[in-house]
Amino acid sequence: MRVLHNTSFRFMHFKWLWLGVSLAAIAVSILLITVGPGFKLGVDFAGGTQITIKFKSDPDLGRIRKALEDLQIGTVTIQRFGDPSDRELLIRMQNPKQEEGDFAAPMVAALDREFNQVQAAIRMNLQGADVIADALVEADPDAVGGAVSGRQAYYRPMADAILQLRKQKGLLVGPQDLTGVAALSTGVRTYLSQSARFGEFSLLAADNVGPLVGKDLQKKATLAVTFSLLGMLVYIWFRFQLQYGIGAVLALVHDTVIALGALSLTGREIDIATIAALLTLVGYSVNDTVVIFDRIRERLKLDRGKPLEVVMDLAINQTLSRTIITSVLTELVVVSLFLFGGEVINTFAFVLMIGIVVGTYSSVCIASPIALFASNWREKRRMAKRRR
Repeated sequence: MRVLHNTSFRFMHFKWLWLGVSLAAIAVSILLITVGPGFKLGVDFAGGTQITIKFKSDPDLGRIRKALEDLQIGTVTIQRFGDPSDRELLIRMQNPKQEEGDFAAPMVAALDREFNQVQAAIRMNLQGADVIADALVEADPDAVGGAVSGRQAYYRPMADAILQLRKQKGLLVGPQDLTGVAALSTGVRTYLSQSARFGEFSLLAADNVGPLVGKDLQKKATLAVTFSLLGMLVYIWFRFQLQYGIGAVLALVHDTVIALGALSLTGREIDIATIAALLTLVGYSVNDTVVIFDRIRERLKLDRGKPLEVVMDLAINQTLSRTIITSVLTELVVVSLFLFGGEVINTFAFVLMIGIVVGTYSSVCIASPIALFASNWREKRRMAKRRR
């Protein structure tokens, strides 16, 4: 499949226009990052606590936010994800005081007080198997008696069976679900139905990142992006020539800065997944650039004596069909992920969606002109040395 057969666009003729547009976009992006909204760092980098909960009915986000803000621990972010019918929420709390500590327990306790009024020793949808087993050992509904170790051995398989039930039922169970658990004795089943509290929500996961860990992750993420760019420079330097490596890397810097500017403008969080998206963008963009540079190298052998600017135009036009088809098809997939992939990968898809457009533009309109300028500069230096 081919589109745009036998094109003869004069890309290099408009090289100053392309560079001017890109410099303006980079300047706006830098202003957004440094003077404007700046980066909104996620829990991964800023530090804080993140919990994932599932509600029995459609949750009241206002009550959730108020219950958590009353703790006065930090800034609360509530995010739905997955299918709306799942009623699952991702709740992040960033600690502006930069204090060490795991705040998952007070966050869950605050929501517990707000939505679950009844107190009980066993909270079926919030506690793990260890806590449930200890509560059963203490209550001893089957009157096992004897040493604690004996009661633990007796009730522990039942607690594990309850946890397994929660996994099977989507981590949110009710009293009616206990009848299908063969491992539960009649006494334990009756005790749980009457005395345990099932509540309005279930805790699916809890994660905590301290401020020191967050800063360390920031440093490692910055190094990952930097070393990936340097690696691309070295690779293209050895495969082609240094001037082509400079063109490719500056085009990648162009793509990365504009993508970061788009993140700042839209107020999206930067987390580990966002860094992964930026690295994916770097790989995608350099692949397109390498294809064009490879064709330039072939044309230089076939069209000896022609100006480099003319050869570059020929090479870009010959690869233009492939570039457009690849970019459009990839963009369709990424747009589908952005629209229908859910909140968890929405920012990842957003970075790629912006990056594919910018990366395709830079591969065609930025990398080659920069390589052309670098080649002309090297040629002028060579001629100057010969005159001496």
